[in-house]
Amino acid sequence: MNFSAAIEFLKNFETTKVMAYIQAMDLKTVMEHPYFLAGVGVTAIIAFLMRWRLLLVIVMTITGFIYLLSYTLSQGTSLDGGMPTDALMVLVGGGSFIVFLAIYLLFIRSE
Repeated sequence: MNFSAAIEFLKNFETTKVMAYIQAMDLKTVMEHPYFLAGVGVTAIIAFLMRWRLLLVIVMTITGFIYLLSYTLSQGTSLDGGMPTDALMVLVGGGSFIVFLAIYLLFIRSE
């Protein structure tokens, strides 16, 4: 058996190559990519239908934080004037809401 093709394939997943790829990614491009959106949607639907509440909450929380972060970065956030901007307030308020919703769904709500 010749494993040279498998070894060449696995060389693509070296840590330095993976980190370089992640650093080169643009968050807005990833969020608008149809494969990412389809993957998140399919994962959420499967988790909902199979009643995997932990997976569903994790997927929705991470997706919510990514959307919130991309919105905040696109608006431009600065603390130069001393007062926080509206985009920063949306980040703080939205992040708090997502965290409290995740805590509620995972720990407080029982079926």
